Amino acid sequence: MLYGHRRDIAGYAAALEAFDCWLPRFEALMRPGDLALITADHGCNPSWPGRDHTRENVPVIGFGPVIIAGNIGHRESFADVGQSLAMHLDLVPLADGAAFLNPN
Repeated sequence: MLYGHRRDIAGYAAALEAFDCWLPRFEALMRPGDLALITADHGCNPSWPGRDHTRENVPVIGFGPVIIAGNIGHRESFADVGQSLAMHLDLVPLADGAAFLNPN
């Protein structure tokens, strides 16, 4: 909200670079069975004209020590995030969504 919504391309880039530098330290603290899902409520391109929400697609990245890396493709629903969490936590499957995680 500080950079993308304000069309601050340099600030947006700096925030992404700072996050990229921090992420390996976070990943090093993860233990077997841990899962990180990074997502947002919407996409936002700071170089696109217009206000606020500028993309329909929502970014989703999931990783953990026992998660097999792979492209999850274009998802049909944001409910896929919830279904993936339910699967990871061994919960009863939800009514909506399709899990996208590939555990080892």
